[in-house]
Amino acid sequence: MDWLAVALLGLLLVFIFFRILPPRGVKSISVDELQEVLKQPKGKQIIDVREPNEYRSGHIQGARNIPLGQVKSAVNGIPKDRETYLICESGFRSSQAARILKKEGFKNLYNVSGGMKRWRGRIVKK
Repeated sequence: MDWLAVALLGLLLVFIFFRILPPRGVKSISVDELQEVLKQPKGKQIIDVREPNEYRSGHIQGARNIPLGQVKSAVNGIPKDRETYLICESGFRSSQAARILKKEGFKNLYNVSGGMKRWRGRIVKK
């Protein structure tokens, strides 16, 4: 019986590991790298997939708020030809959003690892 518990725990850990990793073809960048990228923001878009109350408490200037639960339904309103940077609080929800957008044909996707927890740049509150 102990081997069954160990096997189930192992499967759970593998599942969590693969859910956290961004999907193939999605690049993972740090918040520091994003700050460098934003020095030349033309042709780039930031999508903040946190809930509206989280977004209002502080977000990156120019970021568009599309909560994770609404990403799939908002796909047609997101330009596919721009570099798309996805951010959330820690990087988990943005990774899930990247998975959704990748399946919808987006190519230039970047998941911001560490998310707003690690962001040290200017934020906008509203």
